[in-house]
Amino acid sequence: MADAARTAGREQQERREQARHVLIAADKFKGSLTAVQVAERVTAGLHRAAPEVTVEALPVADGGDGTVAAAVAGGFERRDVTVTGPLGDEVTAAYALKDGTAVVEMAEASGLQLLPEGVFAPLTSTTYGSGELIRAALDAGARTIVFGVGGSATTDGGAGMLAALGARFLDADGEPVRPGGGPLKELATADLSGLDPRLKDVEIVLASDVDNPLTGPKGAPAVYGPQKGASPEDVAELDAALAHFAAVLEKSIGPKAAEYAQSPGAGAAGGIGYGALVGLGASFRPGIEVMLDVLGFAPALERATLVITGEGSLDEQTLHGKAPAGVASAARAAGVDVVAVCGRLALPPEALGKAGIRRAYALTDIEPDVARCIAEAGPILEELAENLGRDYLA
Repeated sequence: MADAARTAGREQQERREQARHVLIAADKFKGSLTAVQVAERVTAGLHRAAPEVTVEALPVADGGDGTVAAAVAGGFERRDVTVTGPLGDEVTAAYALKDGTAVVEMAEASGLQLLPEGVFAPLTSTTYGSGELIRAALDAGARTIVFGVGGSATTDGGAGMLAALGARFLDADGEPVRPGGGPLKELATADLSGLDPRLKDVEIVLASDVDNPLTGPKGAPAVYGPQKGASPEDVAELDAALAHFAAVLEKSIGPKAAEYAQSPGAGAAGGIGYGALVGLGASFRPGIEVMLDVLGFAPALERATLVITGEGSLDEQTLHGKAPAGVASAARAAGVDVVAVCGRLALPPEALGKAGIRRAYALTDIEPDVARCIAEAGPILEELAENLGRDYLA
């Protein structure tokens, strides 16, 4: 009888411990906290409410800025490389490597965060450094490259990236076309035959949270150009230049160049998605799906009975391929409850429910002043997580 009681007690304790295994799979709070810092603050808050709870952190990203940091937090090795920045100057960029898989984030080499404050170069910024990052991953022996695109300062259709990998883009005089999307209007010939031959033996996955085509009303210049400093005139010029770029490529490599221009993801990150599809043989997948696979989300989910996800703003964009929506979808399929933390909540409960999120906790619930929420996001998030812990764990 005593043995049976002890066995029953152990089983009860195991069930209790299993029921208190929390997985934090949140993205960054842009401008305030990295995904790693979000996980740290949420963990601290949960432990204030329930000190004995088991918490596992798996910072996530959707392919945009912060993707390499999430991979490093998930056990990848960080590799630093000197590459060409979006304005042509040298910058230090990083990619992540583990077991033959490289995570390359174009924003590391060609992102908006690399521009001086208040400085934009919508017509002339280049993705050349992103190509150099990919080359570095090839040099390191990568057999699979997850190419996360988002947060770019560029709208050059990936021409700079392809040039760094051996493509040639020449004007009517046989001279290399100048960097940037604007000068592509001068393109006369495109030659992809010199692309690094190692690309043929490597799987490249284009990871993005947007499915825009290259040009047109929903294309890269029209939708994302203004946030990179493009005026209406610049947008029109860039749209025409990218359309011309695709037309010249069609003469060089055939109809698939035009087909790729309309493919989902071609317009990602100023059209670098197009360059990856047409020149690198990349396959397009939603960024969060790719990153969840790479980071080992599925086995972590098996250990959890509550998942906490989140990002800076839970809004309509969240529902279209952002990290919290991807996390919630995967958790719901596994029958695991999901709650979210955020800086600002702009979704009604029914929209959250449809996305698989039971409840969302916002910093503005505690501090209505948005400026203070941004400046003091860490301690406010910790307090918020303590409230969440009392509701779900204590």
